[in-house]
Amino acid sequence: MKQKFYDTAVKQEKAVLVGVMTPHVTDEQQKEYLEELEFLVATAGGETVRSFTQKLQRPDRATFVGSGRLEDIKAFVIEEEIDMVVFDDELTPSQLRNIENELQVKILDRNNLILDIFANRAQTAQAKTQVELAQLQYLLPRLTRLWTHLERQKGGIGMRGPGESQIETDRRLILDKISLLKDKLKQIDKQNETQRKNRHQMVRSALVGYTNVGKSTIMNMISKSEVFAENKLFATLDTTVRKVVIENVPFLLSDTVGFIRKLPHQLVECFKSTLDEVREADILIHVVDISHPNFEDQIRTVNETLKDIGAIDKRMITVFNKIDAFKPEQHQLEQQAEPLTLDDFKHSWMAKNNSPAIFISATKKENVDEFRDLLYQEVKAIHTERYPYDQLLY
Repeated sequence: MKQKFYDTAVKQEKAVLVGVMTPHVTDEQQKEYLEELEFLVATAGGETVRSFTQKLQRPDRATFVGSGRLEDIKAFVIEEEIDMVVFDDELTPSQLRNIENELQVKILDRNNLILDIFANRAQTAQAKTQVELAQLQYLLPRLTRLWTHLERQKGGIGMRGPGESQIETDRRLILDKISLLKDKLKQIDKQNETQRKNRHQMVRSALVGYTNVGKSTIMNMISKSEVFAENKLFATLDTTVRKVVIENVPFLLSDTVGFIRKLPHQLVECFKSTLDEVREADILIHVVDISHPNFEDQIRTVNETLKDIGAIDKRMITVFNKIDAFKPEQHQLEQQAEPLTLDDFKHSWMAKNNSPAIFISATKKENVDEFRDLLYQEVKAIHTERYPYDQLLY
């Protein structure tokens, strides 16, 4: 009898991206936004086939992009047998309903996509609880749409976690579940608070920054640990804390979840306990991917998020990472015959506007010793203020 073999590989979903260009958004910015959205789709396991943009004063209240543009998208979706259409903004429940009725495929907005990636990345009980709560809060106002289109939901991107099971319940059950998850998170918060109190004697530092800038790689480099690092968005969800000793000074180093433009407010709220590591840190190490063409926008996004959680006024070191991949032409700088040196970076506007600043390549181990020395000096200064009787150690 012949043995049968079945292909168990998961089919990669084909996606179309859609963005609206309002008057304050330039062509270059729109291109960057859609490239980031494409990266999010790839991180979730999908494949982007094409992007559509529409110039409008403001998104259309009914269809987000207007009926004419929606017809163009529909024709392409049918012709190319597209699995899902992803919008680079949060859609209202009515917009979701109208668009899905017209296109007859899975519709995701930016928030839903990010929530899906978080659901796939969550490892610990805390992270899973936080993500599930955020998903349910997102789904609640969209419950009618999910009931109506239950027959077309077959799993895949945007349907991980509680989505598929919870849409079979009514509003009351979802509200009860949200209440239970909030109580569970309160208990986890109490446990985390106790742990942080036990670590209070030591100087605490936290790595912050845009997603995929190299925080976990730096964490591994400084603490000589094995934190998961990958060239994908949101590789790290769970806060990792390691004890580090430089020279003779011990301190704690935390690796936290990366920030992103338009981070869903449900996630910011639900990840409050994770972000407490940032709020209660003595020093923030703001990691910046200097090779990114729009790293200045990423710096602003991180600073806005830090402001939102009440951590913007903390002592901060700015670490410009990936100097080995920096391209002057992407930043309107004159092309040089020779690559920029460390001295060039130190005398640039980047160093002057973000003092104290350091320029490194974590993967190539460039200028790592100077970074360690700067971190040591900053930690020692706080330690000396807190424990002046320990000065004989230095």
